[in-house]
Amino acid sequence: MEGRTLGGRYEIIEQIGGGGMARVYKAKCHLLKRYVAIKILRDEFVDDEDFIRKFKRESQAAASLSHPNIMNIYDVGVEKIDGKDIHYIVMEYIKGKTLKEIIKEKGKLEFHEAVSFSLQIADALQDAHMNHIVHRDIKPQNIMVTEDNRIKVTDFGIARAATSATLTTTSNVLGSVHYFSPEQARGGYTDEKSDIYSLGIVMYEMITGKLPYEGETPISVALKHVQEDIIPPREMDDTVPIKFESIILKCVQKKQVDRYANVSELIRDLKSIKDDGDMALIANDSAGDSPTQIIPAIMHEDVSEMTSKTKRKKKSKKNDGGVKIILLAILLAFLLVTSIFVGYLRFSSFFGKSEVIVPKLIGETEASARDILSEKGLELKVKGTAKSSEYKAGEIINQIQKEGSKVKKGFIIEVIVSEGEELVRVPGLMNKTLGEAEEELIRVGLKIGQPKYEPSDTTAVDLIMDQDPEPFSYVVPGSRVNVVISKGEEIKLVIMPNLIDEDITRAKNTLLSLGLKIGEVKKQPSNEIAKDHVVWQLYNEGTELETNTSVDLYISSGPDNGEDMGGTDTDNSGNSKENKEGSLKIDIIPFTDRDETEVVIIRRQDGISEEVYRGRHRSSDGEQKIKVRGKTGAEFDVFFDEIYQFTRIKE
Repeated sequence: MEGRTLGGRYEIIEQIGGGGMARVYKAKCHLLKRYVAIKILRDEFVDDEDFIRKFKRESQAAASLSHPNIMNIYDVGVEKIDGKDIHYIVMEYIKGKTLKEIIKEKGKLEFHEAVSFSLQIADALQDAHMNHIVHRDIKPQNIMVTEDNRIKVTDFGIARAATSATLTTTSNVLGSVHYFSPEQARGGYTDEKSDIYSLGIVMYEMITGKLPYEGETPISVALKHVQEDIIPPREMDDTVPIKFESIILKCVQKKQVDRYANVSELIRDLKSIKDDGDMALIANDSAGDSPTQIIPAIMHEDVSEMTSKTKRKKKSKKNDGGVKIILLAILLAFLLVTSIFVGYLRFSSFFGKSEVIVPKLIGETEASARDILSEKGLELKVKGTAKSSEYKAGEIINQIQKEGSKVKKGFIIEVIVSEGEELVRVPGLMNKTLGEAEEELIRVGLKIGQPKYEPSDTTAVDLIMDQDPEPFSYVVPGSRVNVVISKGEEIKLVIMPNLIDEDITRAKNTLLSLGLKIGEVKKQPSNEIAKDHVVWQLYNEGTELETNTSVDLYISSGPDNGEDMGGTDTDNSGNSKENKEGSLKIDIIPFTDRDETEVVIIRRQDGISEEVYRGRHRSSDGEQKIKVRGKTGAEFDVFFDEIYQFTRIKE
């Protein structure tokens, strides 16, 4: 596929990946001047009409998703190359690695990295589920990690299109069966909770570096998903936080009803352990809904030792009771004096602290605010964030302790930090009219810019062929989107060549190569020009012509023998030869440098051109004869793979 161009705009550069269902290529979009990734279905799926129908429907649905953790889909198309249908998806090109590659490189991920990745994947699934799209094939191979550690979930749509028949492709099953849910293994009903199960397996692999189920065949692995309990992550690695283990175990419950009700609940728990630590979330769990927790057991030897100590205490209590009372009194007196002294120091220190005036922090960055407070002996705490059109991202928009108020040194000042302006996602306007684009932009709070008109060979007239900013980028509300509108195919001027005395085949090819059309071709006797050579052309040499202009030609029928060329010959039966219809056999030799050649024959008769034959011929068959019908004088133009070859005339 390297070097080919799809859709008239996507030039394939190199293969960058592949799986059981498709190959992935890096390509250059010449229309938008950017790199894209193109996923091309493997040949074994293109004849499955049911799969292709689902593939198109689901890919188009996935293209409607808009989320920073979901790979953007720009285009879906099909193109015939060498007689084969090439089905492809044009996607966002991402510099990075798959999550599977990262796990293999590192062995396992750090806790905070695993939680961060899990949250991003869950956010992507939440957006898809809200749009009624279930992925059904969540696995590390379908998750890209960019160079700045941003997750991009791929292959939405293609998973749903896959039937049980297509999943038998070896490499695809080997990659998927380790992650799909028990209901998928049984061929049962799948829903959003199936994605939650698969994400649980991915989290398990991230934090332990191992898959929970292994087997010699895909079927044996699938059966383990249905029948066997998962080994808790902490039994594989006791450094795994208890709560993260609990979340994973809840995700991978055999019954769908026992898992998280939705991805939002999973996100809540993941955020809780990310923000507050492992123990905070455990304390917040309700007893009825909490996942299984591992509690360390008290060993039998420890119980025996405690019992022995109790007996020894009782036995010696009577003997040394007086001594204990004296020692206890001394100890209590010492503790009392120490407590009074320490309390005095603390209270005197507190009440002795000087008060400071809270400075103005609004408009300052978080870093500069910390410096300002540090100079005054105060501390900073970011209580939350909020959108703001007045302050840039990272600047303080509000402070809980107001400017000018008095507080003690060491006091913590709480602030709210700006997230920046709430941005708007730019819709795709390609192949829309100016009116349609304007309506779409108004709907999302944007405006149309000054349109620019340019010629295009690929976009129909009056349709948008380019836009700035690019589709699916984010801009400030009220921004203008500039568009480039097609003026249609550019009219080019060519110089009419001299075709006199040229062989008619060569003359026709010359006209076609210049972008001109072949007009009416008539015969005329000539004593100077050889038979089937041009004796007259409609336009003189050097004339400027627009492309697609038709050029009429006269060709020599040979020397003039004195016959009345304007009359009508008759056959022995008295029928006019001009009106008599009969058959004509045309000899063809297919191209020898390719396996097959598509042969098309166009008949020009009574001022009408029509296709009278189309077929594919193997080079191994050698010379062949094609029988066509037409009136006397009818002309038959022969094309091989859309390239003009020669003309035969019915005598």
